[in-house]
Formats: sequence, structure tokens, C-alpha cells
Amino acid sequence: MATDDDDDDDDDDNDDDDDTCLVGLFFTGIFSLDCTLLNVYQRRVIWQNLRLLSRMSNSFPTECLSESKAFELPLEILSDAQPLKRDIKEAFYEMAIQAFNIFIQDTFQSTWEEKHLRQLQIGLDEQLRYLEQCLEEEEEENEDMKEMEEEERKHSRDTVSQLSNLELRRYFNRIDKFLKDKKYSHCAWEIVRAELKRCFYFFYKFTALLSRK
Repeated sequence: MATDDDDDDDDDDNDDDDDTCLVGLFFTGIFSLDCTLLNVYQRRVIWQNLRLLSRMSNSFPTECLSESKAFELPLEILSDAQPLKRDIKEAFYEMAIQAFNIFIQDTFQSTWEEKHLRQLQIGLDEQLRYLEQCLEEEEEENEDMKEMEEEERKHSRDTVSQLSNLELRRYFNRIDKFLKDKKYSHCAWEIVRAELKRCFYFFYKFTALLSRK
């Protein structure tokens, strides 16, 4: 004869099974996405990361205002002047890997919610793997296109892409240096959190470029 405790255990097991199924469906959905839907995926994941950054702290501490710094986000790296979709993908990839490297540092002196930080790390990691997949697929598709004219164009595009990535690296290097100079203080992390919200929002606005190019 089943007891009430047995029924409760069965309910818990069912809940665990449901959670497992949902997680499995979530990851299957991510990795089955076609790269032609990259703009849709990027828009969703960047918006999720923005929400997580907002939830990690209730508000910006007023005592940290005096330590604020201009990190000079290179706004020109994404624009209608960018020649090809691949250049834009590479800029999104560079942003994601640099942000991921910032948020996996084991130097937090903050009151941030641990679960939101972990979710942010997972989201950035998924974003990186998806972008890597799409960039690799595009590289394979272009392997046979080696005519002289195409090579000249590719060289020109590579130069633009390298410059954009260099500017992004310099931007994140300034953020990393700021954290080190401030000895990874609570205020330093709050300032960086606010800055990366600005950075993510900038990229979020330009997800539409991935579908137009």
C-alpha cells in the first residue's frame, strides 16, 4: 500500500524528470539551430544576458559613482559600412569571448547573485560555441572560392575584420586593467557590470545587421 510519503517521492521524481526533459529540449533547440537564423539566436541570447546583468544587482551603488571610468567602447566596429556578414559575426564572437573571460575570473568581491552569474557564464559559452559552429561552416563553404578577384576582396575584408577585433580587444583590455588596478573591488565590478550592459545593448541593437547582410 502506497503511503503519502511514497506519493510525495513519486511527485518529486516526476518533477525531476520534467526538469531533465526541459533542459534536454533547451539544449537540443540551441544546437539544432540553422546558422541562417543566427540573427534570431544572437538577439535572444544577448537579451537574456542583458536581463541577467540587470538581475545580478538591484541598483548601481551611489558610493561607486566617483570611481566611474570611460572605457571607450569602439562604436564604429558595427555599422552599415561593414562589408560582409562574416565580419559582423566575428565582431560578435570577439565580444562574447572577451566578456566570457571577464566573467569567469575567480576574483569577485561582490554581492551578485551566484545563480545569475552562473547563468550568464553558461549563456556566453553557448553563444561562443554557436558562433564558432557558424564561422566554421562558412569557412568550409568558401574553401573552393580561390579565384584571384575573390582573394583580393577577402584580403580587404580580413583587414577590416582584424582592425575591428583589435579595437574590441583593446576595449576589454581597458576593462581588465581597471579591475586589476582597483584590486577587483566591489565598486570596480559594479562599474564593469554597468559598462558591459552598455556593450551588450549596443550589440543587441545591431543583431539586425546579421539578417540584412
